[in-house]
Parts: sequence; structure tokens; C-alpha cells
Amino acid sequence: MTRNVALQMDALASINPRSDTTLALGLEAQRRGYALWQYTPDRLSWREGRLFAHASRVTLHDSHEHYFDVVKEEPILLTDMDVVLMRQDPPFDMAYITATYMLESVHPKPFVANHPASVRNLAEKWFPTLFARYMPPTLISADRQAIADFHRAHGQIVVKPLYGFGGHDIVHIKSAAALDTLRLEGSIPIVAQKFLPEVSTQDKRIVLIDGEVAGLFGRIPAEGEIRANMRVGGTPVKAELTRRQQEICDAVAPVLREKGLLLAGLDVIGDWLTEINITSPTGLRAVNQLYGTRPQAQFWDALERYLP
Repeated sequence: MTRNVALQMDALASINPRSDTTLALGLEAQRRGYALWQYTPDRLSWREGRLFAHASRVTLHDSHEHYFDVVKEEPILLTDMDVVLMRQDPPFDMAYITATYMLESVHPKPFVANHPASVRNLAEKWFPTLFARYMPPTLISADRQAIADFHRAHGQIVVKPLYGFGGHDIVHIKSAAALDTLRLEGSIPIVAQKFLPEVSTQDKRIVLIDGEVAGLFGRIPAEGEIRANMRVGGTPVKAELTRRQQEICDAVAPVLREKGLLLAGLDVIGDWLTEINITSPTGLRAVNQLYGTRPQAQFWDALERYLP
């Protein structure tokens, strides 16, 4: 019997097929004989105790030009699916939170990865606070005075939106004058961290699958940049784990397993944990290209252990 996988993601036509992790996961599922359905989160509906989506039955292709075909479009009941991959990008707003409520109402049939309640409860830039001993000096606050005090204590800081993603709106604050231009969005806290000059040479993404290290790579920022994220021009390079970074992975792994976070991306700069990406973590394609390994196969091997 064919199993069905639903990809809850941004529009297929909008992705970058050269680097998109969801496409890599979908291609591996298709290779294993799964039927693939794709929908955007705004097409998800709850009605009279049933969860359904207006979805497209799709065929994926490992091509940079023509990478998908739509076979047909029709409403699907989520309970007719075996797996749902929750892979839409943030912003992590009320629409995102509502989608987690909807998917939580049906999990574990279908099996939802990552677990929607954990995605909701462990916001990516808050999650590392559970491992504060591994974080650089960090402040999470909307209080401008507290941010100014933190800046005075550390000289140079980096600030970023608590619910942002992909390296967007990250600002390097070097002076009090620069701090005065910082925009705050009402009462929503920002994350401020001591600036780590190692970002230019020692920023790494570590991919964990069911708590196991499945790949890693360094990220070198573009010239004049402090942001190493590939979405903003960072270049992936081969890398190795340090003893301290392995210690960080060992500390985080049991929590990932306990919370049903099958795929996670840890961001470390030098010896410091800065983010734990669990909403739509990326990096599988970079691992493929740098090492010739296939962590997407490891992902499905792990997920299938949870299926009846």
C-alpha cells in the first residue's frame, strides 16, 4: 500500500531548487514510493472535527529548471495522510501558531514532523536558553534601557528579531549612536548578543536528525558582512566539530528526541550556541554537495521508525 506524505510549505514555485531542503526531503520520500501532496498553510482548514487542505498531488524532479509537476488538485483529509512535513518558513506569527494548533489536533495520525506543539513552544531563538551555559552573553528584552546597559557592558553587540529567520534584520551595533537608531516593534522583545568576531571564520550549521549529527558545514559571510546565513550570501564550506561543539550537540540531542524534533539545525559560532532551528531547518543540500552524503535518507530512516 502506498503511503501518503503532505508537504506543508511555501509555494513550490517560490523555492530555490538548488538549495531547498524540503525539495530534497520530498525527492527522497518519492524515491521510497510515497505519494506526495503539497499545500500552503493558508489552504489548511478545520471543520466539524476534521482537518483538511486544498492540496496538489505533485511529482518532483531532481532538476534546477523543471523540478515539479502538478498531477491534480483536490481537497485532502489530513487523517488520510501518513506523514505531514511542516516546512513553511517563518515569520513565526499568529498564522504560524494557528497552523501548529491545527496539526497538533491530528498528530500522530498523520505523523507530523517536526512535532507542532514543540515547534510552537520552543521558538528558535528562545530554545537555546534551555542551554544557557553554552550561549554567548545574551539579552532578550524590549526594554531600551536594558539593551543600552547590555551594550555598555559588552561594547559591540548583535541584535536580531526574536521571531525572525534566515539572517534577516540582524544588526551589528558598534556605538551608542547606532543603538539610538535601533527600531523596536512595540513590546516584542529582541535578542541581543555579544558580538563574536569568530563569525567570519567559525560560524557553523550542525544538522541533527533524531538527535544524531547528520552533517555540518561552515558558513563564510560575504565580504563586509557579519551574517553568514546562506540566504543572505554566506558560502558553505567543509568543517569539523570541535570537542566543545560535540558537547553542545550531546546536551541538545535528548531534548530534541523528547520533544519530537526530528530535524534540527544548530547554529554555533566558535564555542557558542546561538540558535536551534526547528521550524524549517535547512542545510541538507549543502551537506550533499560538500560531502556527497545523503542526510535526507537518514531523515526518512528515522521517521519511518515512528510509523505504524
